[in-house]
Amino acid sequence: MRQMIYRLAVATCLTAALALCASTAGLTTGKAELKSAGPLAFGPDGILFVGDSLGAAVVAIDTKDTKAVKSAAKINITGINEKVASLLGTMPDQILINDVKTNPISKNVYLSVSRGKGPDAIPVIVKVDAAGKLSQLSLDNVDHSSVALPDPPAANATARRNPRLDTITDMAYVNGSVIVAGLSNEEFSSDLRSIPFPFKGEAKGSSVEMYHGSHGRYETQSPVRTFVPYTIENTQYVLAAYTCTPLVKIPVSDLKAGAKVKGTTIAELGAGNQPLDMVPYRKDNHDYILLANSARGVMKLSADNLEKYPSITAPTEPAGVPYTTLSELKGVKHLTKLDDSNALMLVDNAGAMNLETLPLP
Repeated sequence: MRQMIYRLAVATCLTAALALCASTAGLTTGKAELKSAGPLAFGPDGILFVGDSLGAAVVAIDTKDTKAVKSAAKINITGINEKVASLLGTMPDQILINDVKTNPISKNVYLSVSRGKGPDAIPVIVKVDAAGKLSQLSLDNVDHSSVALPDPPAANATARRNPRLDTITDMAYVNGSVIVAGLSNEEFSSDLRSIPFPFKGEAKGSSVEMYHGSHGRYETQSPVRTFVPYTIENTQYVLAAYTCTPLVKIPVSDLKAGAKVKGTTIAELGAGNQPLDMVPYRKDNHDYILLANSARGVMKLSADNLEKYPSITAPTEPAGVPYTTLSELKGVKHLTKLDDSNALMLVDNAGAMNLETLPLP
């Protein structure tokens, strides 16, 4: 019996060690080079993926932040931009918080930050722990790796929005790969890349086409603004939201290098709006998605039975997946899942940026 227990313990330790090696294989120790810090995503074992649009790359950083906790502490920090500015030795008007993500293991919160403005802004990663203490994640001597995006859009500083900034608009880790949304320099410039991790070589993506009901046409130039991985009838999808605001499902299995993919539009949620972040969750035996928007507040979408909504292929007003607007939530700029019961919001309150915990409604 003792020998059986010993062998089982050894096998368990070996399995854990092999899983850790698999997730961190290919990392090298040294300075992680970033030209910008935009969308964030967490992978296994505390690996943080940072989207670098200016550098046209995704950088994987081993945060070593792997001490598990059962539930997250409620985080409420007034003036987080002022505290980040103080940490970095600058003024609040020189700070831009580009994304907010929670480490699913430790429940610590990570911010991607620009210190300064314009092309000379310095990319920084800031960690916020359960006590609300801020610290800068050093990039000088970390285990890291990167993958180049070979076909980014050309920079155009005179455009209304420089397309290079949309090389990466959102990311998520799904079943051993990093899915990256954004723009490419291809004719169909809306792009989704499924990049196996550990990284090897370059990462060419798939061109994506979808029907935009409020515009009354198929579109290939508008990037996915935010998305979540979502399983529908045992099939893994990217559930993606675009500007003005179609909701589109795209099978992950279709995301092959060089492919042209057509998504299925299952909702139109209103024009004159840019979606910001999505958080899926389950409550009281029902599925929901919170969608934060630039002009339409935070929507609570009913996500039960998403397979039943027919494809939208003709001009329409808001239609498809039903939602309610949470009118009490104002100024939400970023939204991320904190734990199974709470989300975390970055809220603009008359110029003061606050981190606020939101019990999932």
